[in-house]
This record gives sequence, structure tokens and C-alpha cells, in this order.
Amino acid sequence: MSFHIRKVAVIGSGVMGSGIAAHLANVGIPTLLLDIVPKDLTNEEQAKGLTIQDYAVRNRLSTNAIANLSKQKPAPLSSKAKVNLIEAGNIEDDVKRLQEVDWIIEVVVESLTIKQQLFEKIDAVRKPGTIVSSNTSGISIEAMSQGRSNDFKSHFLGTHFFNPPRYLKLLEIIPTEHTNKDVLIFMKAFAEETLGKGVVEGKDTPNFIANRIGTYGLLVTVNEMLKGGYSVGEIDSVTGPIIGRPKSATFRTLDVVGLDTFLHVAKNVYDVVDGAEKEVFQPNSFMKEMAAKGWLGSKSGQGFFLKKKGEKGSEILELNPTTLEYEERKKLKAASVEQAKQAKKLPDKLKVLAYADDRAGHLIWNLLKPTLLYSAEKAFEIANDIHAVDQAMKWGFGWELGPFETWDAIGVKKAVERMEEEGEQVPLWVKEMLEAGQESFYKGETFYHAGGYAPKLVNKKIVTLKTLKPDKVIMKNTGATLLDVGDDVALLEFHSPNNSIGFDVIQMINKSIAEVEKNYKGLVINNQGKNFCVGANLMLILMEAQDDNFFEIDLVVRQFQQAMANIRYAEKPVVAAPFGMTLGGGTEICLPSASVQASLETYMGLVEVGVGVIPGGGGNKELYLRNLERTSRGDLQAVANKTFETIAMAKVSTSAQEAKENGFLSARDDIVINGDLLIDRAKQKVLHLFNTGYRPPERAKIQVVGETGYATMLLGAKTMKFGGMISDHDLKIAEKLAFVIAGGRVPKGTFVDEQYLLDIEREAFLSLVAEPKTQQRMQYMLTKGKPLRN
Repeated sequence: MSFHIRKVAVIGSGVMGSGIAAHLANVGIPTLLLDIVPKDLTNEEQAKGLTIQDYAVRNRLSTNAIANLSKQKPAPLSSKAKVNLIEAGNIEDDVKRLQEVDWIIEVVVESLTIKQQLFEKIDAVRKPGTIVSSNTSGISIEAMSQGRSNDFKSHFLGTHFFNPPRYLKLLEIIPTEHTNKDVLIFMKAFAEETLGKGVVEGKDTPNFIANRIGTYGLLVTVNEMLKGGYSVGEIDSVTGPIIGRPKSATFRTLDVVGLDTFLHVAKNVYDVVDGAEKEVFQPNSFMKEMAAKGWLGSKSGQGFFLKKKGEKGSEILELNPTTLEYEERKKLKAASVEQAKQAKKLPDKLKVLAYADDRAGHLIWNLLKPTLLYSAEKAFEIANDIHAVDQAMKWGFGWELGPFETWDAIGVKKAVERMEEEGEQVPLWVKEMLEAGQESFYKGETFYHAGGYAPKLVNKKIVTLKTLKPDKVIMKNTGATLLDVGDDVALLEFHSPNNSIGFDVIQMINKSIAEVEKNYKGLVINNQGKNFCVGANLMLILMEAQDDNFFEIDLVVRQFQQAMANIRYAEKPVVAAPFGMTLGGGTEICLPSASVQASLETYMGLVEVGVGVIPGGGGNKELYLRNLERTSRGDLQAVANKTFETIAMAKVSTSAQEAKENGFLSARDDIVINGDLLIDRAKQKVLHLFNTGYRPPERAKIQVVGETGYATMLLGAKTMKFGGMISDHDLKIAEKLAFVIAGGRVPKGTFVDEQYLLDIEREAFLSLVAEPKTQQRMQYMLTKGKPLRN
């Protein structure tokens, strides 16, 4: 049985429903967004003489939701143009249009009665074979389908997205006993490959997997805070990255999620469980009082934290849960915290904190212990295996290690012995595992299951670089490693600090291309760090500039330019696979590549003006060429202006889709929705290019706008200076940039060679590096992490 999803209907246009519609639009799927018909007219509608019968009024809820998508932050849409794929409607007038779609997603109010009434209406009009799903987190999927037709039941399941749908990877799929297995298989593959999700199959239990464990852990933390006399700020200072959790830690996360949402999720479990578990899911009275006051978090302007302007500027205050007053934010100070910060690996940090005999150690143990025990107790009730639980927590809550991986990190046997010494009841299956001589939940790529170890079922297209080492290493140095990723394709992985570009990385680029030209079909440039590449090694450049070693800087820039030329003119295809921050030199690596396979969440930009220089690795020339490719009319001045504006304003794309609009990506480049598949897609692109007779581009001369074009670009910059929008130093940088893009002092329409453009670019770069104000900008960026406008 084959399924296709060409068009989708989302019913319910609230934050979640409109967010799901936006993500469907992001991946190119036309979506019908429906909601109820409003009961009353707004004052504006009355003033226009509209009635409740007017379609504009009847579609108001979904129309407004679509309009709001372009205003929200973080942006639900990968490009504002994607909004055109979403069509507004209402469930009364447009219910028959559900016959047009292949998937119907319900995202209405959490009421079983309302959902059942809606599904009855859907069942009456949907065409056979249409997949229907609910985004609920608290109502039984099985109960919703009661009374429906057999075809409806066999094509019905839960699809629980996490908010915001564009950014949070987890999608929990919950089948019922009637769900057709082919539907389940298809939806898992579709969600992973087309929607870019990390898919976990859950069981039909309250809050499913991630919210069940995550909510429990958060409530345990609140209770421990009150019991141990910790403050909100102290808790957040040690429940973030230091234990492998997001920067938002505990209470900042609650502020982002919204206290009202959290209380609702907690109530889902509270209403259906008993005993000690029920007590945990009963939120403390101070949280209910906060909700009554409207202190819901970010959306209401205050919650567990409050940003307030004072004499020293803006400061963030923390809530005192006893007095409900805001106080100066505190951090938990303890020897174990400092010791954990010195540890390089997360398991080592966790061991230090979990077993430390100080205030921080007691807190972390008292948070980990109940969460690990609860995860083990509920694992097979809420999921098919422990690996699903771990993946759900990593993808849904941003944990670096899931609960069972965490248990392995601190030592299962040691932790269980301490738990039992403290009178805790350890789940029988965990004790049986230890008694059988198995002291960890994971062994390599297998996990403990049913008395033995089962392999992780992962998509074969997912390449994990760390599993390739060391037997696949071709060559390496301090900044990068060249790996064999199979099928005669090599991959260059950066691993310098922040994946910045220095001598070592440049050297490996050149060596890798030489090796690939001899022995491989092509090269992928990628890594699996936090970001693809944040640019050149700024510290190195600043130190050399401060020591007046401009000869060294000139040498580095020449080598970088030559490495980028080697990428462009390599005999075998070089495919860049960027993701995350791809800034400055990171973008310059992508621009000359034969093709770019970019993750949807790629933030590209030539941002050098922020540190007082212009791109020095050929980025000006390469962006100009890409913009020239896109211009069918051959309007050189328009191309130069666009290139100048993009670089001078340090424009950074908010997605790979926007990178296309900014000219960083072209028609020969593709966007990969699921970042886990990025290496495979890049590798397949290499093979396709090689197998279709790839030839590098010819070395051709480039037509430039010359002196008249330079004057045009400079006029725009001077206008901004006279308007007080830029500083004198900004204008100096703009002058240099305009000169390079214009091709120097030549007549308009002159054809110049690439090396000439690279030479004037390098000269401009070096002259700016020598400027004291540029060096101030570099110093400020290195110390403050943000640009200085001097």
C-alpha cells in the first residue's frame, strides 16, 4: 500500500496549529488552515459594515493566525514567502474541502467531546485512505476514534509535535490498536525524511513519553527547591549545560513554555494516576498563585524571572517562591560546581556533581535519583523500549543525555546501591539486569532490552562521524580530519575551536583536495559540531595585527584565497554541507563549492564588517558571481548593489531558504530538512556529480561596474552616514568594500580576471586590519561576543 501527502489540512489555528501549518509550508506542502466561525463581530468589522455571513469574518481566526506567522519570534516560517502556501478557511464552510487533502491534523481545544464531534464531521467527508491525526498530549487517541468508520480508524493515529514545530525535533507518533501498520510505517518515514523530525513511537498514555518524564522532572525540581531552600536562580545555574540540559535550564524553560501550558500538561497526568505519583503531579500552590496573577512567563512579561530596568541598565530578577517578590538573581556556588566545570566530558561532570558531598551535589542527586527511577518504572508503560525514552527526552527537551544514558554516565551499579541504601524501590528489571552481570543500559550501538541487548533501529542514511573513527581516518591535523565515508567519497571535518579557520584548517583543505583528486570521486565538507564554521580565527589575526606582523596576515589571506580557489577548480566535485552558524569564512567555503547541501537551519552571512574588515577569502567575488548568475537581464549595477548591500549590512539568513533569497545559495544547491541526513545527501550529490561527468568551471574573466558603479554604491553609504545611521569607520569599510566589488578604477563593463579581484580584496582587508578602530572591534567581539559600532 502506497501513500502520498501532497496537501494537508490543519484544523485549529492557535499557536500550535498555525506553527504546524508553517512547518508544512516550510517543506513546500500546500496547507489548508481551518478554524471555527467567530460568534461575534469585532469593532473593526462592524465599522466596515460586515456581517457574520461575510467570508472574511468567518475566516477571521485562521486569517489572523496566518498574518501573525510573519511577526512571531522565533520565526515559524523559514521564509516569509512560504506563507503563500497556507490558505485560510473555516470548518463550517470548507469542511468538504477536506476531500482535497491527504492528511488532516486536528489541533483543537483539549476536550474529548469536542474532538469526537469534529472527527465525526471529518469522517463524513474525508475520502477513503486519507490519514487523520491528533496533536493532543493529554487525551486518549483510542478514545477519540470511538464510533468512527473502520477506514477512519485504520488511518488514524496521534502525531504529537513539540512547540515550536519548526525548531523542536521531536515528533511522537502514537498508533491505536486499529491503526494500519503500513500507515504507521509511512508516517514515520514521512515525518523523518520530509518533515525533518526525530520520530519516536509512543504508547497511548497521558502526555506520552517526553512530557510525562519531563513534567515529572520539572515538578521534582520545584519540590526540591522548596525542600532544600534553594532559589530559582540557584536551581537554573546548575540544571543547564553543566548537566547536559539546555541553557534555559529549569525555570527559564518554564517561562518560555508558559506556566499555564505547563500546569495543563501536569493536570493531564494528575487526573489519571494515583498515590505518590499523583502527589508529584500536583503543582505547588505558589505556581497556581502565579498563574492566577497572570505571571505566565515570557508571553506575559514576567514569570519565574522578570527583566527590569534599573540604575545599572537592564537586569534580570528571580522570583522568591515564598514571598512572590522579585529579588536579585543568585547562582549556586560550591566546590563541586567548579570541579565539574573543569571536566571536559559530560559523564565526568555528572559523576562529580551526582556524588559530591556539598549543597550542589545534594541537589543534583536529589533531582537525578527520582527522575531516573521514574523513567525506569514507566519506560515500558509509555514506550516500546528505553532507547525511545532517551531519544524523546533529547529531541523534545534538549537533554544531551537521556535518562538511561545519564544513568550509564554516573554508573548504574553505584547509583542503584546508593538508591537502595536510601530506601528507594528500584524497578525489578533494572535489578535483574545488574544481577545478570550487565552493568550498563547501552553497549556500543545496542541497548538493554528483554534480558539482552537490541540494536538501535536508526535510519541507514544517518552518518555519525564519531563512529567512523579511527579506522576511516585518511589524514588529520590539529584543525581538521579527512575521513573515508564510503563509496569512494571523502569528508573533511573541522574540529578546531568553534570550527574557526586557521593555518591548520587551510592546510587540510588543500591536502584533502589533492588527495581526493587522486583517489576519490569527490569531497564533502561537513562536521557534527554545534555550528558548521564561525569564520576565521579572529584571535590569531588580532594578535598578528597588534604585533605589526602584516606579512603573516598577508600570507594567511593569500593561502585562504588559494584554498577557496582550489575548492572552486577542483577536478572532483566538492560539496559543502553547512548547518547552524555558517559565518564569514564558513560562508566563503560554501560559495565556491560545486554544490551546497544546506540544513534548513543554516544561518549564512558574510559578517566581517562587524569586526571592521571585509571578506578576505574571495567572498566578495563569489557572492557577486552568484548574484550575477541569478540576473537574467545582465544588470551589472543591480548585481553590484545587491552584493554590496548584503555584505555591508552583514546580512545573516534566518534559514537556508532565506540564504537562497540573499544569494548565498543558488539553483544548483539544495536544502535538507532533516539535519541528520545532511552528510548522506551531500555524499549522494557528490556521486551524482561525479557519475554525470563533473567538470570544474572554466577560469573566465568577470565583468564589473568599475568607477561609475563604485560611485553609485558609495553614494548610498554616504547617505547613510549623513543620516547618522553609520559611523565614520563604517563609511571607511564601505568605501573599501565598494571599491572591491566595483573592480577598482576601471571603466564600467570591463572584464577583469579573478586574481586581480582577489588582490584588491586582500589589499583592502590588510589596510582595514591595520586600523586601530578595526582592532578595537576585534577585541570587543572576542571579549563581549557582539559587534562594536565605533
